[in-house]
Amino acid sequence: MATRTDAPTRREQILKEAARLFAERGFHGVGVDEIGAAVGISGPGLYRHFAGKDAMLAELLVGISGQLLTGAKRRLAEVDGTPAEAVLDSLIEGHIDFALDDRPLITLHDRELDRLRDSDRKLVRQLQRQYVELWVSVLREVYPGLAEPAARSAVHSVFGLLNSTPHLGRAGSLPGRGTTAELLHRMARGAFAAAATE
Repeated sequence: MATRTDAPTRREQILKEAARLFAERGFHGVGVDEIGAAVGISGPGLYRHFAGKDAMLAELLVGISGQLLTGAKRRLAEVDGTPAEAVLDSLIEGHIDFALDDRPLITLHDRELDRLRDSDRKLVRQLQRQYVELWVSVLREVYPGLAEPAARSAVHSVFGLLNSTPHLGRAGSLPGRGTTAELLHRMARGAFAAAATE
């Protein structure tokens, strides 16, 4: 989502606005007419693209979990053969891009995950577990003495740190994307180094 440079499709525009509105006012606080108006179509016109709000929510939350996993695998392939520290840095950079560019999806995940059908929620959790395990494997290459349970806890903790971006204030109130990204990167590496310290 955050890395695309071509023009978004109508479906992607709908999802982006739905994520923003759901994050601002909650899933039940937003109607299809409002989502439609945000992209310049009628509320009923949304049904040409989605079965309803539940389908939008599922596509948003399953979609971002899949994109994070796919992006991490791509980054691992791109840096194959480089030192493990560079691989870890690449994973951190990718997650920071998500945390800064897709802030409404973080809020949406925190608030609305339980609204998904069981099958969709299980798929989100499955994709997230695979994503975590990629990080755990790389982290243990950087810090071989770090036990697997501790590495997993450290990864989850760093995700919590990086995913705190919706609580940093409005996007315009941050010190600048580059400065914020650098700060988050240093904090993530610092947290991992602290976890590896006996």
